[in-house]
Amino acid sequence: MSEREMSVIPEDALRQSGRLAQKNNILAAKIVAETIRTTLGPKGMDKMLVDQSGNVTVTNDGVTILKEMQIEHPAAKMVVEVAKTQEDEVGDGTTTAVVFAGELLKQAESLLEKEVHPTIITKGYQLAAAKSQDVLKNMAKHVTIADVDILQKIAMTAMTGKGAESSKETLSKIVVDAVIAHPKRESIRVEKKVGAETSQSELIKGVVLDKVKVHPGMPASVEHAKIALLNVPLEIRDTEIDAKISITEPTQMQQFLDMEESMLKTMVEQIAESGANVVLCQKGIDDVAQYLLSKKGIYAARRVKRSDVEAISKATGASIVTNLADLSTTDLGAAGRVEEVMVNDEAMTYIRNCPNPKSVTILVRGSTEHVISEVKRALEDAIGDVICAIDSRYVVAGAGACEVEISKQLHVYADSLSGKEQLAVKAFSLALDILPQTLAENAGLDPIDVLAELKSKHDEGEKWAGINVFTGKIMDAFVEGVLEPISIKSQAISSATEVATMILRIDDVIAANRTEE
Repeated sequence: MSEREMSVIPEDALRQSGRLAQKNNILAAKIVAETIRTTLGPKGMDKMLVDQSGNVTVTNDGVTILKEMQIEHPAAKMVVEVAKTQEDEVGDGTTTAVVFAGELLKQAESLLEKEVHPTIITKGYQLAAAKSQDVLKNMAKHVTIADVDILQKIAMTAMTGKGAESSKETLSKIVVDAVIAHPKRESIRVEKKVGAETSQSELIKGVVLDKVKVHPGMPASVEHAKIALLNVPLEIRDTEIDAKISITEPTQMQQFLDMEESMLKTMVEQIAESGANVVLCQKGIDDVAQYLLSKKGIYAARRVKRSDVEAISKATGASIVTNLADLSTTDLGAAGRVEEVMVNDEAMTYIRNCPNPKSVTILVRGSTEHVISEVKRALEDAIGDVICAIDSRYVVAGAGACEVEISKQLHVYADSLSGKEQLAVKAFSLALDILPQTLAENAGLDPIDVLAELKSKHDEGEKWAGINVFTGKIMDAFVEGVLEPISIKSQAISSATEVATMILRIDDVIAANRTEE
């Protein structure tokens, strides 16, 4: 048998090799980038996503769009991973990372057509990425947790163009206050409730529960709350095995009921003796127990989610009790007030004014479910950006300023290289132009004129010159308060470079033929 007739893969497998494989992979990545490119910047457009159940999501958040798109092509999935990595590491800049990755591959495609080897391109891209990080560090300005004004500008930049713009001053103050109190993302909960205006969103030094008191006789508000968190039912448990109770006389039935009531009284007495005046239970609460708790003036809610219980524990300092007999004063948490509040005709439980809380809640308001969901996403981006700025301790200007400055310096750096890698470095530099160009396009401006004017300002030494998408003019982005943590830019460049080089190194795609294509 000749080598040509020999086959080591299944006959129904699909195989693409060499230039064809590279071309198809690059095309798939470019399509993903082009899909979300129109969402970039304050003037970016929104996408309406409809899932199989008919649920509608309206957003311009890159990672949300890509998660909902159900992408199948393996190379395209790799680009989606860039967005997920950017979201996990930083929390913002997902669209930037994907658009840049797509443009890197587009520039690489023209080099491949000139017979430049993929290995040389990837090496050049890696050199350019390393140089870009150096330029970023040299540009960046130091920031600390005390720079409240800068942190608020970072939050406003993150929210601009994301549905929260009309109330960005109010929301940015809420975000910064929350982060300064708790500079860890997992310590800040964002809850949403339809109704009222976005500007009526509030920061609660505690927790908001979508639960109500279980008995109308309980107090609507408890001052100086002592909170017991129970992971045990306040009801008579069913036996774990099938059991039959034989009752032969009416008096025996009454004795049985009296015994159950006595057990429930004992449970309530144990709670009252601990000093608790608020009970939040993960399990059920029997009707008799509800009545007895109300007679004691104790506020109680049942079926509280585990995640909520853990958040309350952080906020109030309460211990989660799994055995009622072990409940003591030391297990109780403290809050200034626990109250039932009507929000848009629905009652919720507010746990407010916790002393030194390790968890806080931002309650987001909005006119409709679609609006409030987008505002919540914008707030979460803003929280991530402010935390990243505090952690990385450096900020840079947005509005395309960084990309143009890095591009300018990469052109100079490329001329210092002697091999073909300089072609890849220049391609990397050109790829960076896609970001300010897209900002201009999405604002309805002429991208060629804007980019030329922008580069002219940078050549004159104005490193923070950026695009004002609202006026169409060039501005000093740092002075105007368009600020971002350095980690957004750094991670976007790093992630986009890594995925572009990985895709460029693939020269063979072998896939089982699951569908006829």
